Amino acid sequence: MDTQQLDARTAAALVAQAVVAPSMHNAQPWRFRLREDEGVLELRPDLDRAMPRSDPGNRALYIGCGAALFNLRVAAAHAGLAPDVRLLPDPAEPLLLAVVRPAPAAARAVPDADDLARLHPAIRRRHTSRHPFDEKDIPEDARAALQAAAAREGAELLFPGPWHVETVLDLVHDAESRDALHPEGMEDLRHWTRLGPEADAATDGVPEYAFGPRMRDGRAPLRDFAGRRPVADRGATAFEHNPHLALLSTPGDAPADWLRAGQALERVLLEATLAGLATSLTSHALENPDLRLLVRDPVVGRGHVQMVLRLGYGPFGPATPRRPVRDVLDIAPTA
Repeated sequence: MDTQQLDARTAAALVAQAVVAPSMHNAQPWRFRLREDEGVLELRPDLDRAMPRSDPGNRALYIGCGAALFNLRVAAAHAGLAPDVRLLPDPAEPLLLAVVRPAPAAARAVPDADDLARLHPAIRRRHTSRHPFDEKDIPEDARAALQAAAAREGAELLFPGPWHVETVLDLVHDAESRDALHPEGMEDLRHWTRLGPEADAATDGVPEYAFGPRMRDGRAPLRDFAGRRPVADRGATAFEHNPHLALLSTPGDAPADWLRAGQALERVLLEATLAGLATSLTSHALENPDLRLLVRDPVVGRGHVQMVLRLGYGPFGPATPRRPVRDVLDIAPTA
């Protein structure tokens, strides 16, 4: 079968869109490698960007890599290259997370390629919003579309009922209290926040202009990246009292599940963006193993909760910095 090869220019264009994906504290924990002679892109984690205190098992790191992988799939489909993806293809090399190559010509008419390409305009429009959302219901058809998006990637998206939302918010508050009692747990967050002049020159992390306002009132589950550190011209405002939350879960809880969770997460976020929904993410309660178990709905919840999403109608957040492609893409020498 005829297979279209990836060259360096095409690979760079795809990776430039892959890296717009969200990751914990915008650490961007991924590396890509092009084997140009085979037309194959490889994805590996950048373990120098791991977070030993808040993500000791690298679960969130793998989720971020999965989100970048999904953006790569969308970009490839938009370019007419139906992506053939294999997760964890080599047991002897566990850090090889995925290999991506264009599908043979005979397979390029698969229905999913069109659906992936449809999401392409949302890649650069999607930004995490740490601003207040309107107290406005999300229509059932929009919820159903987001649930279907998660299901297509082998995950489940649950919209918890009022009592379960209260439980999740209490667990987030519990996680915040633990941070206050054990400030050494905030080490990763402090490392990945960018204040003052550093924010303008940053290529990673969360810059102060993306912190959003302080929450004067309301119950939105938002992590305050500033903490007690002063941020110039940062005001305070009221947030929603009844936030719309969604829980993303996978049947298992191994590296392959985390990669699928990342792809499902980004598919949901892009679908939400096209529907005019602003989004933010919180993993705060999931960073404590005992709290994470309690996030799952004890009645209808299945599997393992991988992310808590906050959705609503409000301003999209600002774009956060990204490392240049040359820093995340290696070109293997031709044999």
